[in-house]
Amino acid sequence: MSSGALGLLSLLAVVVGILTGFPMAFVFIFVGLLFGFIGVGAQVFHLLTYQFFSLMTSVDLSAIPLFLFMGYILEQSGLMDRMFTALQMLLGRMKGSLYVIVIGTATLFAAATGIVGASVTVLGVMAAPLLIRSGYDTRMSAGCIAAGGTLGILIPPSIMLIVMGPLMGVPISDLFAAAVIPGLMLSAAFIIYTLVRCQINPALGPAITDDRYAHLTLAQKLRELLVGIVPITIVIVSTLGLIIAGITTPTDAAAAGSFAALLLVVLYGRFTWARFKSAILRTLVVNAFVMFLIGGANFFGAVFARLGGGQLVTQFLTSLSLPPTAMLLLMLLLIFALGGPLEWIPIVLVVVPILLPVAKSLGFDMMWFAILIAVTLQTSWLTPPLALSSYFLKGVVPQWSMKDIYLGMTQFIGLQLAVIALLIAFPGIVEWLPRAAGLIK
Repeated sequence: MSSGALGLLSLLAVVVGILTGFPMAFVFIFVGLLFGFIGVGAQVFHLLTYQFFSLMTSVDLSAIPLFLFMGYILEQSGLMDRMFTALQMLLGRMKGSLYVIVIGTATLFAAATGIVGASVTVLGVMAAPLLIRSGYDTRMSAGCIAAGGTLGILIPPSIMLIVMGPLMGVPISDLFAAAVIPGLMLSAAFIIYTLVRCQINPALGPAITDDRYAHLTLAQKLRELLVGIVPITIVIVSTLGLIIAGITTPTDAAAAGSFAALLLVVLYGRFTWARFKSAILRTLVVNAFVMFLIGGANFFGAVFARLGGGQLVTQFLTSLSLPPTAMLLLMLLLIFALGGPLEWIPIVLVVVPILLPVAKSLGFDMMWFAILIAVTLQTSWLTPPLALSSYFLKGVVPQWSMKDIYLGMTQFIGLQLAVIALLIAFPGIVEWLPRAAGLIK
């Protein structure tokens, strides 16, 4: 058997291993060692050591634990509750207002944390009881929370973009800036869709008749809104703003954002040692999981490339002689299909490197291609039956059936696909903010 065929067989073994439910990191390491030893001998053990050592010395990836800590601190601070309440006070009497509030809160939370699981969970805990109590449609409510929560995979500081940047040879600051406009486009599309649907059928999202805030003046409501939003805005400015302005690196900005989040929690009187300890422990656990998975995926990817499997796939794709747009759609379709059963880490670290030579040969801009991959993977989070966000939501809102959650989520997939089509047709959407910020020429 040729080494290239052995590489393809190793890829099949990885997919089978992952689908059995065995931890992915161990699947990558075991399969990489087995097929690597067969193909290149004892040299595979040196390759394993090199990959993990390179991971531990990566400055770019050190931003991950800092962003995780910032997200967990904000999640436990209660500041999101205050922002949600402030928006409810201002917009409550508008049809479909709770949908707008959920998506607006999700957008700000995504820009402050970049953690999809945390976003969907917090939104489910905060918004689901109010949506149910206010008589809002179950399916649209579920879809709204799930779709809003997945914005964290795209809107900076996205952990996925941090991992993707060095792999694709694009500065993380460029990817962060490039992801802002597509993320806001998705958020706006979700809001417009829900408002239009509620205007056509008010039963989907009736105006809230809660009179608890009726005695407050508009000035008082606006003051509460500012108090509720300013903390999150400060965190966003101290992270994304510093990166886009070119003042700091993403790692330095992550440290500044973590400090800002911790300081805000202290100033608002929400700091406790129990919450601080919980945030640190959760950061350590999740970061260890992510890093171990990245290390395993990097190692397998190196073995796969050494065996020549990636070269075989590249030769096959280029032999199809498809037009560039058709080839792009084929690659995005492959990523979308894999995004259901697999986490984003193996897709980004194993599948994307296989596709990169094809994308480069077709002259695709790597920053634009990376954002298209990110939006496509975000769409996978909403696509049944393996949409990960549905399980986060079901865990905190058990009274909603999986059928209703699935049907609610599928309403927003069309919006995602429309945004992908716009990004393909008009690459300038992705390039505008990085160019305006002077990050690219």
